Amino acid sequence: MWDIAGLARERLGYDGLRAGQEDAVRAVLDGHDTLAVLATGTGKTAIYQLAGLALGGVTVVVSPLVALQRDQLRALSKGGVEVAELNSTDHAGRRLAQDLLTSNRPGFVLLSPEQLTHAAVLDLLAASRPRLVAVDEAHLVSEWGQDFRPDYLRLAAAIQAMGRPPIVALTATAAPPVRKEIVHRLEMNDPEVVVGGFDRPNLNLAVFAFADEDTKNRRLLSHVRSSRGPGIVYVATHRHAEELASDLHTAGVSAQAYHAGLTAKQRREVQDTFLAGDCRVVVATIAFGMGIDKPDIRWVSHAEAPSSVDAYYQEIGRAGRDGEPADIELFFRHANLGLNRFFASGGVTDEDLLAVATAISEHKPTDIAALAAAAGLSTARVERALGRLTDARVVAIGHKFHLARGVDVDRAVTAASAVEHDRREVARSRVEMMAAYAEYGGCRREWLLSYFGEQYDGPCGNCDNDLAGRTAAPPEDQPFPIGSRVVHRTFGPGLVEHYDGTTMTVLFDRVGYKELRTAFMIHNHLLQPEVAP
Repeated sequence: MWDIAGLARERLGYDGLRAGQEDAVRAVLDGHDTLAVLATGTGKTAIYQLAGLALGGVTVVVSPLVALQRDQLRALSKGGVEVAELNSTDHAGRRLAQDLLTSNRPGFVLLSPEQLTHAAVLDLLAASRPRLVAVDEAHLVSEWGQDFRPDYLRLAAAIQAMGRPPIVALTATAAPPVRKEIVHRLEMNDPEVVVGGFDRPNLNLAVFAFADEDTKNRRLLSHVRSSRGPGIVYVATHRHAEELASDLHTAGVSAQAYHAGLTAKQRREVQDTFLAGDCRVVVATIAFGMGIDKPDIRWVSHAEAPSSVDAYYQEIGRAGRDGEPADIELFFRHANLGLNRFFASGGVTDEDLLAVATAISEHKPTDIAALAAAAGLSTARVERALGRLTDARVVAIGHKFHLARGVDVDRAVTAASAVEHDRREVARSRVEMMAAYAEYGGCRREWLLSYFGEQYDGPCGNCDNDLAGRTAAPPEDQPFPIGSRVVHRTFGPGLVEHYDGTTMTVLFDRVGYKELRTAFMIHNHLLQPEVAP
């Protein structure tokens, strides 16, 4: 029996483990693939550190935040555990990583997902036999995650080439469809899923609704001016970020814009000044936040509703990591959902699928750039099409892209097109779920936790609805437990998410979120419990 708490105390200096940590470590040590979905600040890094130390040998850590992981492993390095970074341009570092990977010495090898595009890195990984592979920020493997990284698509093949050690995937936010896609794209085998820590009782949730844009913008500007402490305003466009930052600066607020239109150097400068406390407010698009280790962010505001509740929770989770109260405000205007609905209705065309599938069949390119050149498409369009083709299991990714055995171009396009249709349905439903949260009349904390599959009986006492004495209608009946699987006669299988008065919300695998009249479903036998195969 592993003494995980003792190992944490001796090697990491922990007085104790938080909820979910020990369960996840034990699952890994028992040989299971493990998906750990734990809130930001609950010590996800400790899971792979403890599992790697207990297993011995090498742990490969794939993370978009290599510098942050390197800092978090520094204490282990000082304690005699080897830590190497696998970088195709750093020859000394690569030699150290190669030596560690091919030895039986305990240690950790860090690499970014971009390194998976280099043949030399893939060859080195294939020659190694690590005891564990840790995938940090695992939601990035999912296109439902707002920061999807196509390089992660190579990860499953790389893990197979390494002898298929156990996988531990770590993320701070993943609703059921994201979890499902993580498991699918990493090819995890019947994984243990450890979910917990979504409850952030120190976050004070509020929504302000507006009929017109000018009033909303004036209220937002006034709100930020009167706010205290460091904070983040999330906006939808680069232009809005620049304009609001300028307006705040004119009003005497230390504010800077952050978005993907800035150079890497400019983005680093904004981030550094914010972390140092020299800038109080960052007005940002979704490009900002991942890897920001600033525990004293006192508020997060959204000028528009994000495209999904997942994105919203990821962004508000950057506030109050020190455990002190933090204010979360959504400035909501229903008409602004039009842009999100437009993007949800777009996607990958059959023409792009055909171009990419044909290029793969005829050229078998080795990387995204070569595939884009062969297909005559931009890299972004190729990445989206490739995601659909891999989801449909008609394209395999290894050293080269190639069609799956027995699959021709026509079959590949047909299968991927069906996947794209279902994805659009789910994407549209996710926009409507964000609207449902904004317009909800009961405890917002209860609503958010139920979205992520956690049962919580409100009121919480620190959201706008609870403080105003507003309550949602209690459910008349709950014929299917929250979190249970059901099958609809038309929509197919799904997961029960929420009850509200006479209605229930179900997340269906193919068509996304649907709000259904509970009594009508039961009376007409439209919904039944799913029978396990």
